[in-house]
Amino acid sequence: MNKFRKFFKNLGPGVITGASDDDPSGIATYSQAGAQFGFGILWLALFQYPLMVVVQEMCARIGLVTGGGLGSAIKKQFSNKVIFPITSLLLIANTINIGVDIAAMAASTRLIFPQIPAFAVALCFIGFIIGAEIFIPYKKYVRILKFLTFSLFAYVITAFIVGGNGYDVFVASIIPHVEFNSAFVMIFVALFGTTISPYLFFWQSSEEAEEDVDKNKISEIDFGTPKISKREIRVMRTDVVAGMGFSQLIMWSIILTTSGTLHLNGIDNIATADDAAQALEPLVQTFPHSGQIAKIIFALGIIGTGLLAIPILAGSSAYALSDGFGWKQGLSKKFRQAKAFYLTIVMSTGIGLLITFVDISPITALIYAAVINGVIAVPILFVILKTANNKQILRDRTNGKISNILGWFTFCLMGLSVVAMFVFVILSLK
Repeated sequence: MNKFRKFFKNLGPGVITGASDDDPSGIATYSQAGAQFGFGILWLALFQYPLMVVVQEMCARIGLVTGGGLGSAIKKQFSNKVIFPITSLLLIANTINIGVDIAAMAASTRLIFPQIPAFAVALCFIGFIIGAEIFIPYKKYVRILKFLTFSLFAYVITAFIVGGNGYDVFVASIIPHVEFNSAFVMIFVALFGTTISPYLFFWQSSEEAEEDVDKNKISEIDFGTPKISKREIRVMRTDVVAGMGFSQLIMWSIILTTSGTLHLNGIDNIATADDAAQALEPLVQTFPHSGQIAKIIFALGIIGTGLLAIPILAGSSAYALSDGFGWKQGLSKKFRQAKAFYLTIVMSTGIGLLITFVDISPITALIYAAVINGVIAVPILFVILKTANNKQILRDRTNGKISNILGWFTFCLMGLSVVAMFVFVILSLK
């Protein structure tokens, strides 16, 4: 029991990052993948796992060893000529992601309270998120929100209820299935974009640096060089492995759930939150008003992960800009100590609110946001890999052979899939 408690006590940024990875965009993308392709896309959950672990471990190691954010390390490697374009791409992706996440949270809330205007709900969420991130210590805030993400286990339970032929599920989970058409390539890019996302790279790195500050290894982020032991590297890696494992378990469960419910019943396109919520009805089918209960569970999952992910999206933008401009930064600081950092969070979240005015289905917008993340992740992965191999920055903590092989494989695979997606889109327009 003591070992079990110690294990969970050591879990930190990796698990929070893994939980935020299953944000509303992720839930929508996994749901659409299961509804559209059934078991045919299950294999990606296991396939992506080692790739996610390697990429996030690199980002975590950069933050832990340097005591600074990813942007700061990239600036040392490439100078401002690279960090500012990279930061601009991140800001664009994050702002879009924030906007569609807010819209999805509002649409999900209206499943329970249809009489409340969506914009009013969105404003309430924005006010709460900004207020909490500025005035509540983030560690306390996250402890509360992590309980809300437990609602995602509803998909795990439903996946086992829906089931399917065990042999078919097992085979689909380990043997790749590929289709050469624009719909498959787009969902492929979206699935990579929502799991290997740029905002996770910057957040993970900066949170490890925050841990250095919390342990008094450095006075503040990007000031001083912390002394990191082999044990601390092992603990960080365990944290990342556990966090990414949680993320992929939820991905696999959502795909299996929507495969066994929506896809099996001929629903291959999810256009509304109502459609997505139907996937959870088998969980409560023996209860009166099962449809409404399923909507409530779905809404809690979207709201819980949105409340966790939006501060991380805005926070990663603020960390990246602070790295580039040399601003004081950190969620452990008071507003007056890091005004530019917190104002970036406020502006990023506020601008994201404007996206709720766009006349597009929130579920469709979430999938497009995942595609945008997939496109933008490619150049960012390149600079991460170059930085993680720089001995001047990481000294004796640079990438090993396996990290480089899997890292460059991820870069090439995502790059080629983005090119293939654009080719299929262009061909479909002719």
